[in-house]
Amino acid sequence: MTIARECLLEVCVDSPAGLMAALAGGGDRIELCSALALSGLTPSPGLMRLAARQSRPSYAMIRPRPGDFCFSPAEIDVMRGDIDAVRAAGLPGVVLGASRSTGELDADGLARLIEHAQGLRLTLHRAFDVAPDLTAALETAIGLGFERVLTSGGETSAIAGADRLRALVGQSAGRISIMAGSGVTPANVRALVDHTGVREVHGSFSRKAPAVSGPERLRTLGFALAERAETDQASVAAARAALGR
Repeated sequence: MTIARECLLEVCVDSPAGLMAALAGGGDRIELCSALALSGLTPSPGLMRLAARQSRPSYAMIRPRPGDFCFSPAEIDVMRGDIDAVRAAGLPGVVLGASRSTGELDADGLARLIEHAQGLRLTLHRAFDVAPDLTAALETAIGLGFERVLTSGGETSAIAGADRLRALVGQSAGRISIMAGSGVTPANVRALVDHTGVREVHGSFSRKAPAVSGPERLRTLGFALAERAETDQASVAAARAALGR
């Protein structure tokens, strides 16, 4: 497969600085989170409002805690409240996922969230990759009305799952977008798109930076890690250049 038309670049960020770096680097869409070190949690209302004022769209992660994607009724209610905050901030979409203890998608829980998110656009996050049968999970996602699914093809990286991603693109037959994510870099993004046929890719495009800019006691008292990942504008720009326009 070769690139036949523009491929959309989504960048996940968890801070105002990361948001601005992603946009300046040429990111087409933002996945807005907090705590990317924990694989992304729900962003603050203030960050949502900042993102809503920018020229390119941001979808907010709806994930109330780290860990698995098996959410209790109380957690589903919290997520519904977070969806209200997304709508109030003026963002166009949300990123959702929920699983059963077996790893299968929790269609009932997701349907409740989707009903509450009426009018917002919908991405299914990598709870999809936990499912034991990705073929069945994709049909569930389509039936629920998701616009896209973010997936590594069930592997630890999109490169490792490239053959499965290609199969998912074929299965989707234009009914849902397959967005490749996990381990996507400027160095591998073009080959990934060429092989799989995905039209959307997702990554953090970050670099390691010291986490403490103040007294060292911030770290020794447990308020900060030794280092953190921050969105790198140059890496975003390199990925955008590799994909072309």
